[in-house]
Amino acid sequence: MCAKLQLIDRETRSVYMDANATTPLLVEVFNAMMPWYLSRVGNASSGHTHGRAVRAAVEEARQQVADLIHCNRLELVFTSGGTEADNLAIFGTVTEPGAHIITTSIEHHAVLHAVERLEQHGCTATYLPVGENGQIQIDDLRRALRPNTRLISVMMANNETGVLQPVEEIGRIARDRGILFHVDAVQAAGKVPIDVKKIGCDLLSISAHKMHGPPGIGALYVREDINLVPMFYGGGHELGRRAGTENVAAIVGFGKAAEIALNGFYDGSVTKLEHLRDELERRLLHEIGDAGVNGARAPRVLNTVNLWFGGVEGPRLLRQLDEMGLSVSGGSACTAGLCLPSHVLLAMGLSIQKASSSVRFSLSKQTTAEDVHFAICQVSGAIEQLRATSSSRC
Repeated sequence: MCAKLQLIDRETRSVYMDANATTPLLVEVFNAMMPWYLSRVGNASSGHTHGRAVRAAVEEARQQVADLIHCNRLELVFTSGGTEADNLAIFGTVTEPGAHIITTSIEHHAVLHAVERLEQHGCTATYLPVGENGQIQIDDLRRALRPNTRLISVMMANNETGVLQPVEEIGRIARDRGILFHVDAVQAAGKVPIDVKKIGCDLLSISAHKMHGPPGIGALYVREDINLVPMFYGGGHELGRRAGTENVAAIVGFGKAAEIALNGFYDGSVTKLEHLRDELERRLLHEIGDAGVNGARAPRVLNTVNLWFGGVEGPRLLRQLDEMGLSVSGGSACTAGLCLPSHVLLAMGLSIQKASSSVRFSLSKQTTAEDVHFAICQVSGAIEQLRATSSSRC
Protein backbone atom coordinates (compact mmCIF):
# COMPACT_ATOMS: atom_id res chain seq x y z
CA MET A 1 0.00 0.00 0.00
CA CYS A 2 2.82 2.42 0.86
CA ALA A 3 4.75 1.68 -2.31
CA LYS A 4 1.70 2.41 -4.47
CA LEU A 5 0.93 5.63 -2.61
CA GLN A 6 4.53 6.75 -2.99
CA LEU A 7 4.42 6.41 -6.79
CA ILE A 8 1.07 8.19 -7.10
CA ASP A 9 1.67 11.02 -4.66
CA ARG A 10 5.24 11.87 -5.50
CA GLU A 11 4.02 14.28 -8.20
CA THR A 12 0.62 15.28 -6.82
CA ARG A 13 1.08 15.77 -3.06
CA SER A 14 3.19 18.01 -0.91
CA VAL A 15 3.16 17.62 2.86
CA TYR A 16 4.70 20.14 5.26
CA MET A 17 6.08 18.76 8.53
CA ASP A 18 8.42 21.57 9.57
CA ALA A 19 6.12 23.50 11.88
CA ASN A 20 8.89 24.19 14.39
CA ALA A 21 10.52 26.32 11.70
CA THR A 22 7.28 28.18 10.99
CA THR A 23 3.57 27.42 10.81
CA PRO A 24 1.05 28.25 8.09
CA LEU A 25 -1.15 31.26 8.79
CA LEU A 26 -4.67 30.22 9.78
CA VAL A 27 -7.56 31.69 7.79
CA GLU A 28 -9.10 33.14 10.96
CA VAL A 29 -5.84 34.95 11.69
CA PHE A 30 -5.58 36.28 8.14
CA ASN A 31 -9.17 37.55 8.26
CA ALA A 32 -8.52 39.34 11.55
CA MET A 33 -5.46 41.08 10.09
CA MET A 34 -6.81 42.19 6.71
CA PRO A 35 -8.84 45.26 7.80
CA TRP A 36 -5.72 46.72 9.43
CA TYR A 37 -3.91 46.50 6.11
CA LEU A 38 -6.69 47.77 3.87
CA SER A 39 -9.43 49.84 5.48
CA ARG A 40 -8.32 50.91 8.95
CA VAL A 41 -5.60 53.46 9.45
CA GLY A 42 -4.08 55.23 12.40
CA ASN A 43 -1.17 55.39 14.81
CA ALA A 44 -1.80 53.95 18.24
CA SER A 45 -0.02 56.96 19.75
CA SER A 46 -2.42 59.45 18.13
CA GLY A 47 -5.22 60.95 20.18
CA HIS A 48 -7.84 61.24 17.45
CA THR A 49 -10.62 58.77 16.64
CA HIS A 50 -8.54 56.67 14.24
CA GLY A 51 -5.65 56.50 16.69
CA ARG A 52 -7.88 55.46 19.56
CA ALA A 53 -9.37 52.66 17.45
CA VAL A 54 -5.88 51.37 16.68
CA ARG A 55 -4.89 51.57 20.35
CA ALA A 56 -8.00 49.59 21.30
CA ALA A 57 -7.12 46.86 18.79
CA VAL A 58 -3.55 46.65 20.05
CA GLU A 59 -4.66 46.39 23.68
CA GLU A 60 -7.29 43.77 22.88
CA ALA A 61 -4.59 41.66 21.19
CA ARG A 62 -2.26 42.26 24.12
CA GLN A 63 -4.92 40.83 26.43
CA GLN A 64 -5.36 37.78 24.17
CA VAL A 65 -1.64 37.05 24.25
CA ALA A 66 -1.51 37.70 28.00
CA ASP A 67 -4.32 35.18 28.52
CA LEU A 68 -2.25 32.51 26.76
CA ILE A 69 0.59 32.78 29.30
CA HIS A 70 -1.53 33.97 32.26
CA CYS A 71 0.02 37.37 32.91
CA ASN A 72 -1.16 40.94 33.24
CA ARG A 73 -1.41 42.50 29.79
CA LEU A 74 0.74 45.46 30.89
CA GLU A 75 3.58 43.00 31.53
CA LEU A 76 3.78 42.21 27.78
CA VAL A 77 6.15 44.00 25.41
CA PHE A 78 5.51 43.43 21.70
CA THR A 79 8.69 42.78 19.70
CA SER A 80 9.59 41.86 16.13
CA GLY A 81 9.74 38.17 17.06
CA GLY A 82 11.28 35.60 19.35
CA THR A 83 14.86 36.60 18.55
CA GLU A 84 14.32 40.19 19.60
CA ALA A 85 12.40 39.07 22.68
CA ASP A 86 15.33 36.85 23.74
CA ASN A 87 17.82 39.63 23.09
CA LEU A 88 15.74 42.18 24.98
CA ALA A 89 15.46 39.84 27.97
CA ILE A 90 19.23 39.30 28.09
CA PHE A 91 20.64 42.71 27.16
CA GLY A 92 17.84 44.50 28.99
CA THR A 93 18.72 42.93 32.34
CA VAL A 94 22.47 42.21 32.16
CA THR A 95 23.79 45.71 31.70
CA GLU A 96 27.08 45.81 33.60
CA PRO A 97 30.41 43.99 33.04
CA GLY A 98 31.27 41.39 35.65
CA ALA A 99 27.87 39.75 35.79
CA HIS A 100 27.53 35.96 35.54
CA ILE A 101 24.90 34.31 33.34
CA ILE A 102 23.77 30.69 33.37
CA THR A 103 22.26 29.12 30.27
CA THR A 104 22.39 25.70 28.57
CA SER A 105 24.39 24.15 25.76
CA ILE A 106 21.24 23.49 23.71
CA GLU A 107 19.70 26.95 23.54
CA HIS A 108 18.59 28.60 20.34
CA HIS A 109 21.30 30.79 18.85
CA ALA A 110 19.22 33.87 19.70
CA VAL A 111 20.22 33.17 23.30
CA LEU A 112 23.64 31.57 22.77
CA HIS A 113 24.98 34.37 20.59
CA ALA A 114 23.57 37.05 22.89
CA VAL A 115 25.31 35.48 25.88
CA GLU A 116 28.54 35.14 23.89
CA ARG A 117 28.30 38.84 23.10
CA LEU A 118 28.07 39.65 26.80
CA GLU A 119 31.15 37.52 27.42
CA GLN A 120 33.03 39.71 24.96
CA HIS A 121 32.13 42.70 27.11
CA GLY A 122 33.34 41.49 30.48
CA CYS A 123 30.63 39.09 31.64
CA THR A 124 31.11 35.40 32.38
CA ALA A 125 28.79 32.54 31.48
CA THR A 126 28.16 28.92 32.37
CA TYR A 127 26.64 26.65 29.71
CA LEU A 128 24.93 23.75 31.48
CA PRO A 129 25.32 20.33 29.83
CA VAL A 130 22.41 18.02 29.12
CA GLY A 131 22.08 14.26 29.46
CA GLU A 132 21.20 11.86 26.68
CA ASN A 133 17.54 12.66 27.33
CA GLY A 134 18.17 16.32 26.46
CA GLN A 135 17.46 17.72 29.93
CA ILE A 136 19.74 19.59 32.30
CA GLN A 137 20.47 18.27 35.77
CA ILE A 138 19.25 20.52 38.57
CA ASP A 139 22.36 19.71 40.62
CA ASP A 140 24.49 21.12 37.78
CA LEU A 141 22.49 24.34 38.00
CA ARG A 142 22.98 24.58 41.75
CA ARG A 143 26.73 24.05 41.38
CA ALA A 144 26.91 26.77 38.71
CA LEU A 145 25.41 29.48 40.94
CA ARG A 146 27.74 32.28 42.00
CA PRO A 147 27.34 35.37 44.16
CA ASN A 148 27.39 37.51 40.99
CA THR A 149 24.93 35.38 38.99
CA ARG A 150 22.55 37.91 37.48
CA LEU A 151 20.46 35.87 35.04
CA ILE A 152 19.45 32.28 34.29
CA SER A 153 18.15 31.79 30.73
CA VAL A 154 16.73 28.36 29.83
CA MET A 155 14.42 27.34 27.00
CA MET A 156 11.16 25.66 27.94
CA ALA A 157 11.00 23.39 24.88
CA ASN A 158 13.87 22.60 22.55
CA ASN A 159 13.24 23.52 18.93
CA GLU A 160 14.95 20.39 17.56
CA THR A 161 13.87 17.61 19.91
CA GLY A 162 10.84 19.09 21.63
CA VAL A 163 12.31 18.11 25.01
CA LEU A 164 10.90 20.14 27.92
CA GLN A 165 13.15 21.50 30.67
CA PRO A 166 12.15 21.53 34.37
CA VAL A 167 11.44 25.27 34.33
CA GLU A 168 9.31 25.30 37.48
CA GLU A 169 12.11 23.76 39.52
CA ILE A 170 14.57 26.22 38.01
CA GLY A 171 12.18 29.04 38.84
CA ARG A 172 12.09 28.04 42.52
CA ILE A 173 15.88 28.04 42.72
CA ALA A 174 16.16 31.41 40.99
CA ARG A 175 13.54 32.92 43.30
CA ASP A 176 15.23 31.61 46.43
CA ARG A 177 18.55 33.13 45.35
CA GLY A 178 17.14 36.41 44.04
CA ILE A 179 18.35 35.72 40.49
CA LEU A 180 16.44 36.80 37.40
CA PHE A 181 15.03 33.91 35.35
CA HIS A 182 14.29 34.12 31.62
CA VAL A 183 12.42 31.38 29.77
CA ASP A 184 12.55 31.06 25.99
CA ALA A 185 9.08 29.62 25.40
CA VAL A 186 8.99 30.20 21.64
CA GLN A 187 8.60 26.47 20.89
CA ALA A 188 6.35 25.78 23.87
CA ALA A 189 3.62 28.39 23.51
CA GLY A 190 0.41 26.89 22.17
CA LYS A 191 1.71 23.35 22.65
CA VAL A 192 1.82 23.13 26.43
CA PRO A 193 -0.04 25.29 28.98
CA ILE A 194 2.06 28.23 30.22
CA ASP A 195 1.52 30.11 33.46
CA VAL A 196 4.32 32.56 34.19
CA LYS A 197 3.36 32.75 37.86
CA LYS A 198 3.49 28.97 38.22
CA ILE A 199 6.85 28.83 36.45
CA GLY A 200 8.15 31.64 38.61
CA CYS A 201 10.00 33.36 35.77
CA ASP A 202 10.75 37.07 35.46
CA LEU A 203 10.89 37.14 31.67
CA LEU A 204 9.45 34.86 28.98
CA SER A 205 9.70 35.02 25.18
CA ILE A 206 7.11 33.87 22.63
CA SER A 207 6.63 34.27 18.88
CA ALA A 208 3.50 34.39 16.73
CA HIS A 209 4.66 32.46 13.68
CA LYS A 210 5.30 29.32 15.72
CA MET A 211 1.57 29.14 16.56
CA HIS A 212 -0.09 29.88 13.21
CA GLY A 213 0.28 33.65 13.54
CA PRO A 214 2.18 36.04 11.26
CA PRO A 215 5.98 36.26 11.16
CA GLY A 216 7.68 39.41 12.37
CA ILE A 217 5.85 39.73 15.68
CA GLY A 218 6.61 38.34 19.12
CA ALA A 219 6.35 39.32 22.76
CA LEU A 220 8.37 39.39 25.93
CA TYR A 221 6.72 38.98 29.30
CA VAL A 222 8.43 41.26 31.82
CA ARG A 223 7.36 40.91 35.43
CA GLU A 224 5.91 44.21 36.55
CA ASP A 225 8.67 45.14 39.00
CA ILE A 226 11.58 44.37 36.63
CA ASN A 227 13.62 47.34 35.45
CA LEU A 228 14.18 46.58 31.76
CA VAL A 229 16.72 48.67 29.85
CA PRO A 230 15.42 49.18 26.27
CA MET A 231 17.47 48.25 23.21
CA PHE A 232 15.78 50.85 20.98
CA TYR A 233 15.37 54.57 21.62
CA GLY A 234 13.03 57.02 19.95
CA GLY A 235 9.59 57.04 21.52
CA GLY A 236 7.73 55.92 24.59
CA HIS A 237 6.04 52.95 22.95
CA GLU A 238 5.34 49.80 24.98
CA LEU A 239 5.53 51.81 28.22
CA GLY A 240 9.02 52.97 27.31
CA ARG A 241 10.37 49.45 26.92
CA ARG A 242 10.48 49.16 23.12
CA ALA A 243 10.46 52.24 20.87
CA GLY A 244 8.84 52.05 17.43
CA THR A 245 5.37 52.39 15.93
CA GLU A 246 3.38 49.23 16.57
CA ASN A 247 2.82 46.78 13.71
CA VAL A 248 -0.94 46.78 14.24
CA ALA A 249 -1.98 44.13 11.70
CA ALA A 250 0.67 41.69 12.95
CA ILE A 251 -0.24 42.37 16.58
CA VAL A 252 -3.93 41.75 15.86
CA GLY A 253 -2.98 38.51 14.09
CA PHE A 254 -0.83 37.50 17.04
CA GLY A 255 -3.75 38.07 19.38
CA LYS A 256 -6.07 35.94 17.27
CA ALA A 257 -3.48 33.16 16.99
CA ALA A 258 -3.01 33.23 20.77
CA GLU A 259 -6.75 32.98 21.31
CA ILE A 260 -6.96 29.96 18.99
CA ALA A 261 -3.94 28.37 20.67
CA LEU A 262 -5.49 28.77 24.11
CA ASN A 263 -8.79 27.28 22.91
CA GLY A 264 -6.82 24.31 21.56
CA PHE A 265 -6.26 23.05 25.09
CA TYR A 266 -10.03 22.70 25.52
CA ASP A 267 -11.47 21.89 22.08
CA GLY A 268 -9.53 18.67 21.46
CA SER A 269 -7.19 19.98 18.75
CA VAL A 270 -4.11 19.68 20.96
CA THR A 271 -4.99 16.09 21.87
CA LYS A 272 -5.58 15.26 18.21
CA LEU A 273 -2.17 16.64 17.29
CA GLU A 274 -0.52 14.54 19.98
CA HIS A 275 -2.22 11.39 18.69
CA LEU A 276 -0.98 12.12 15.16
CA ARG A 277 2.58 12.65 16.39
CA ASP A 278 2.48 9.43 18.40
CA GLU A 279 1.16 7.49 15.40
CA LEU A 280 3.91 8.89 13.18
CA GLU A 281 6.58 7.99 15.73
CA ARG A 282 5.23 4.51 16.42
CA ARG A 283 4.83 3.56 12.78
CA LEU A 284 8.20 4.89 11.67
CA LEU A 285 9.97 2.95 14.41
CA HIS A 286 7.99 -0.15 13.46
CA GLU A 287 8.52 0.16 9.69
CA ILE A 288 12.20 1.13 9.78
CA GLY A 289 14.79 -0.90 11.63
CA ASP A 290 17.91 0.65 13.15
CA ALA A 291 16.20 3.87 14.22
CA GLY A 292 15.47 5.67 17.47
CA VAL A 293 13.94 8.74 19.08
CA ASN A 294 16.21 11.54 20.28
CA GLY A 295 14.96 12.55 23.73
CA ALA A 296 12.65 9.55 24.03
CA ARG A 297 12.92 9.36 27.82
CA ALA A 298 12.06 12.99 28.50
CA PRO A 299 8.78 14.90 28.36
CA ARG A 300 8.34 16.55 24.97
CA VAL A 301 5.98 18.97 23.29
CA LEU A 302 3.18 17.14 21.58
CA ASN A 303 3.93 17.98 17.95
CA THR A 304 7.60 17.04 17.67
CA VAL A 305 9.59 13.86 17.12
CA ASN A 306 13.29 13.77 16.24
CA LEU A 307 14.48 10.41 14.90
CA TRP A 308 17.88 9.07 13.91
CA PHE A 309 18.10 6.52 11.08
CA GLY A 310 21.11 4.23 10.86
CA GLY A 311 22.81 3.66 7.52
CA VAL A 312 21.69 6.87 5.80
CA GLU A 313 23.23 10.27 5.18
CA GLY A 314 20.92 12.94 6.53
CA PRO A 315 21.39 15.53 3.75
CA ARG A 316 20.73 12.91 1.06
CA LEU A 317 17.62 11.72 2.89
CA LEU A 318 16.28 15.27 3.20
CA ARG A 319 16.86 15.97 -0.49
CA GLN A 320 15.12 12.76 -1.49
CA LEU A 321 12.16 13.41 0.79
CA ASP A 322 11.86 16.93 -0.59
CA GLU A 323 11.74 15.53 -4.12
CA MET A 324 9.07 13.09 -2.93
CA GLY A 325 6.88 15.88 -1.57
CA LEU A 326 7.73 15.81 2.14
CA SER A 327 9.25 18.85 3.88
CA VAL A 328 11.10 18.08 7.13
CA SER A 329 14.28 19.29 8.86
CA GLY A 330 17.55 17.49 9.53
CA GLY A 331 20.11 17.15 12.26
CA SER A 332 22.69 19.00 10.21
CA ALA A 333 22.90 22.61 9.09
CA CYS A 334 24.30 22.72 5.55
CA THR A 335 25.67 25.89 3.98
CA ALA A 336 28.13 26.36 1.15
CA GLY A 337 28.51 22.60 0.81
CA LEU A 338 29.55 22.16 4.45
CA CYS A 339 27.26 20.21 6.78
CA LEU A 340 27.61 20.76 10.52
CA PRO A 341 25.81 18.39 12.92
CA SER A 342 23.28 19.92 15.30
CA HIS A 343 24.85 21.37 18.44
CA VAL A 344 21.77 20.15 20.33
CA LEU A 345 22.14 16.51 19.30
CA LEU A 346 25.89 16.53 19.88
CA ALA A 347 25.31 17.97 23.36
CA MET A 348 23.00 15.01 24.03
CA GLY A 349 25.89 12.66 23.32
CA LEU A 350 24.97 11.52 19.81
CA SER A 351 27.82 10.63 17.49
CA ILE A 352 28.39 12.86 14.49
CA GLN A 353 27.01 10.08 12.30
CA LYS A 354 23.81 9.71 14.33
CA ALA A 355 23.31 13.45 14.63
CA SER A 356 23.77 13.88 10.89
CA SER A 357 21.26 11.11 10.15
CA SER A 358 18.57 12.61 12.38
CA VAL A 359 15.34 14.09 11.07
CA ARG A 360 12.89 16.36 12.87
CA PHE A 361 9.19 15.94 12.14
CA SER A 362 7.10 18.80 13.56
CA LEU A 363 3.36 18.79 12.99
CA SER A 364 0.91 21.70 12.89
CA LYS A 365 -2.80 22.16 13.49
CA GLN A 366 -3.32 21.57 9.76
CA THR A 367 -1.61 18.16 9.74
CA THR A 368 -4.03 15.33 8.93
CA ALA A 369 -4.03 11.57 9.37
CA GLU A 370 -3.54 11.30 5.60
CA ASP A 371 -0.44 13.49 5.87
CA VAL A 372 0.98 11.21 8.55
CA HIS A 373 0.36 8.12 6.43
CA PHE A 374 1.97 9.82 3.44
CA ALA A 375 5.04 10.72 5.52
CA ILE A 376 5.40 7.17 6.84
CA CYS A 377 5.31 5.76 3.33
CA GLN A 378 7.72 8.27 1.85
CA VAL A 379 10.26 8.02 4.66
CA SER A 380 10.15 4.22 4.64
CA GLY A 381 10.61 4.13 0.87
CA ALA A 382 13.38 6.70 0.81
CA ILE A 383 15.40 5.01 3.55
CA GLU A 384 15.00 1.61 1.92
CA GLN A 385 16.36 3.03 -1.32
CA LEU A 386 19.25 4.86 0.33
CA ARG A 387 20.29 1.82 2.37
CA ALA A 388 20.15 -0.37 -0.70
CA THR A 389 22.30 2.10 -2.62
CA SER A 390 24.77 2.29 0.24
CA SER A 391 25.01 -1.50 0.47
CA SER A 392 25.62 -1.84 -3.26
CA ARG A 393 28.60 0.53 -3.01
CA CYS A 394 30.31 -1.55 -0.32
